[in-house]
Amino acid sequence: MFGGFHNRASAYAKVSVETGVTTADPHKLILMLFDGALLQVRTAGIAIGNKDVPAKGAAISKAVEIIINGLKVSLDMSAGGELAGRLSALYDYMSERLLYANLHNSQPALDEVAGLLDSLREAWASIRSQVQPAAA
Repeated sequence: MFGGFHNRASAYAKVSVETGVTTADPHKLILMLFDGALLQVRTAGIAIGNKDVPAKGAAISKAVEIIINGLKVSLDMSAGGELAGRLSALYDYMSERLLYANLHNSQPALDEVAGLLDSLREAWASIRSQVQPAAA
């Protein structure tokens, strides 16, 4: 009985996320990538605390995937100039720290990456409010 409910709930959540992605503007998509990476980094931290090696590995892999194949790939290297280059290097660094965290069960490395992602997300969100103030 509950299995059917769980399947329906999962299907609803998937449709909700997919709908959010297909209707989001590029700025919102980047925020969603930051949120997804942060969620995975925090999930990895919980898994380390629970000594759940498979969950830790899966969460870190997803975080690296989002950072490298989402955030880094979205950089416009020709238009972004030096800033895009620095962000690219920072995304590489975060990926290296996540791999270190995976190998050494390092909560400090996860915290470092989460802090960097939080700062970048906050900066990205503030760009939106400066360019397009919220509707009254």
